Amino acid sequence: MAAGPEFRLVIAVFAKAPVPGETKTRLIPRIGAQAAAQLQRDLIQRALLTATSSRAGSVELWCTPGTEHPFFMECAQRFGASLKLQCEGGLGDKMRDASTGVLKRAQGIVLIGTDCPALGEEDLRMSSEALARGCDAVFLPVEDGGYALIALSRTHSRLFENMPWGTDQVMAHTRERLRLLGWCWKELEMRWDVDRPRDYDRLVASGLLRASPLPK
Repeated sequence: MAAGPEFRLVIAVFAKAPVPGETKTRLIPRIGAQAAAQLQRDLIQRALLTATSSRAGSVELWCTPGTEHPFFMECAQRFGASLKLQCEGGLGDKMRDASTGVLKRAQGIVLIGTDCPALGEEDLRMSSEALARGCDAVFLPVEDGGYALIALSRTHSRLFENMPWGTDQVMAHTRERLRLLGWCWKELEMRWDVDRPRDYDRLVASGLLRASPLPK
């Protein structure tokens, strides 16, 4: 069952500007600041290519610390993505702000980061279809205990406030809060993300970035 043209979905890609020394900082001791910034560029483009190729919804690139970085403007032109500014605050504040705003103008939002190159087009399509069928939320858990995708047809501050972001307890806490809210949710197949040096080695071995040529 497809979501159908009547179900308006926005795919929001959260991204930090690829500034050397300020992005992928955990990988800098392993590959250096310049290579870490280039990896951030590659991961952003991979996420945008996946989002646009899925044809599951309109694509927005939610930027930090601003939308004016030349790379972001290049991505907007290359992928047809609208640029949006992440609000101030922590990750929970940013996700709550984006989901609240988008759901005022669309029926669903799929919010992804750029750290999970194993996330595929089908994950986005399945998320859209699950929301259209009546699920309140969809998640794609990752091996480190967090999640790489959250899809919502409604939102609640409880999902984002006082969450131990960056720990292995994020998905467990999220499940507990979903049960307290009485929501219906779906979980996709667990994947892995790129955050630490061992993840970089896994990424190189996977060939995922090389397997995804970018549009000209």
